[in-house]
Amino acid sequence: MEDLKPTIASSAPLTPLGFLDRAATVYGDCTSIIYNRTTFTWSQTHRRCLQLASSLSSIGIRGGDVVSVVAPNIPAMYELHFAVPFAGAVLNNINTRLDARTISVILRHGESKLAFVDCVSRALVLNAISLLPPETQRPILILITDDSVEPTSSEGFFDTYEGLVAKGDPNFQWIRPKSEWEPMILNYTSGTTSSPKGVVHCHRGTFVIAVDSLIDWAVPKRPVYLWTLNMFHVNGWSFPWGMAAIGGTNICIRKFDADTVFTLIERHGVTHMCGAPVVLNMLTSSSTRRPLSRPVHVLTAGAPPPAAVLKRTEALGFVVSHGYGLTETGGVVVTCAWKPGWNLLPATERARMKARQGVRTIGLDEMDVLDPDSGKSAKRDGSTLGEVVLRGGCVMLGYLRDPEANFKCFKNGWFYTGDVGVMHPDGYLEIKDRSKDVIISGGENLSSVEVESVLYSNPAVNEAAVVARPDEFWGETPCAFVSLREGLEKKPTEKEIMEYCRARMPHFMVPKTVLFKEELPKTSTGKIQKYVLRKEAKDMGSLKRSRL
Repeated sequence: MEDLKPTIASSAPLTPLGFLDRAATVYGDCTSIIYNRTTFTWSQTHRRCLQLASSLSSIGIRGGDVVSVVAPNIPAMYELHFAVPFAGAVLNNINTRLDARTISVILRHGESKLAFVDCVSRALVLNAISLLPPETQRPILILITDDSVEPTSSEGFFDTYEGLVAKGDPNFQWIRPKSEWEPMILNYTSGTTSSPKGVVHCHRGTFVIAVDSLIDWAVPKRPVYLWTLNMFHVNGWSFPWGMAAIGGTNICIRKFDADTVFTLIERHGVTHMCGAPVVLNMLTSSSTRRPLSRPVHVLTAGAPPPAAVLKRTEALGFVVSHGYGLTETGGVVVTCAWKPGWNLLPATERARMKARQGVRTIGLDEMDVLDPDSGKSAKRDGSTLGEVVLRGGCVMLGYLRDPEANFKCFKNGWFYTGDVGVMHPDGYLEIKDRSKDVIISGGENLSSVEVESVLYSNPAVNEAAVVARPDEFWGETPCAFVSLREGLEKKPTEKEIMEYCRARMPHFMVPKTVLFKEELPKTSTGKIQKYVLRKEAKDMGSLKRSRL
């Protein structure tokens, strides 16, 4: 067989963009997008994306150019996941909740040639543009209008989104990648640290994660998918392309609101949705929460979900799947694959098992937990800590123009995630912390996630985050930031929270400081910004005369 070589016919570059061509053929008359009173079919979505790509090419967007988008989960945001790479460009979704300075930094670092801007974010982006250094080339600005919000001025913008769609050629031949390794996506890490990095994904990796996610979550053909996960967060964990592959209906929603979510679930017969654990917490804490008339499958990731939140969510009729991924993997690559025997466990124990991150998906090649000193696999005993490492086709190409960061994270054939975890005897991973969030108290490594899990089990607690506070005796001790549920007849004191924890965990893990807040600082994707809380704890100074 030595004479058999790959041919052009057998080595076409993998890309998820072809999913939309197929959707237009197979599901052409089926609904693709619903947003307020707007409805599109897959044929219409396909045509609109081709027209938009044609217009981008006609105004000078070329292969490899970065095109940024600042928009919520509206139809334009969905279409741009195909239209931008259809033109050969690299899609860069930007978090709508970032400040002007950070957006300015991203536009400059990514060298964005064009930016689509939602009308609500118009002033924000114009401010960001004004902060660019004089020598920096300004991106072409395109305004996305929306009948559901107040009209806004288009001054300073080259054209409108619908204007570009209308001018484009519906027979445009989209630009196929010459290599599946060509960059397709540029995402910036989500701001739980103060310095986001530009993550570059290629066509091949995006194809792998999109197909892998559908298989692992067992998503059937033509699901009804509610966009409770921001598409600007890791491209909605690859589901914009995934929904095209299986002809799903995308229910778009401009802003998350628990009451609206429950209404849309019933109105459209929603079958699937995604979100960080904070989304589950908001749904179960809402005064409008109500049991579902039919099951809705929810994939949660982005942070370790407290078992208490999982239990409350499933009590309403949601079927929760738990996964783990990073911006650097393009989506979920580890999931808590459910074992039938676990169904026999009590509800609390089932929730505890489901809170584990789990095993690699079929699209990920390998996963391990390595001892930080020896570099060897940590013991599979559920308690020995190590750094989580990954390798597989969906891992990023690397950080844009950041060789130092690439050198640190790619070592010995592995991608080092910076997450600290343990491997259980059954081969299931459990994340314990980010490496920077591990608290070292009296020489003991202490997981802030474990302390947070206990805090979340308190019926009075709505949100909780634990960070290190300097301590003159122990070096560091846990400092808990807590927000309480609304409508409490009696609010717990700092001492009562400490006593609650002391009854449920080793004493050295009990928070020595408890601070109550109306709301904890979070990114738009629901991740608590611990770097903000760490600074606040550090600014408080060392805790005096601390003893266990």
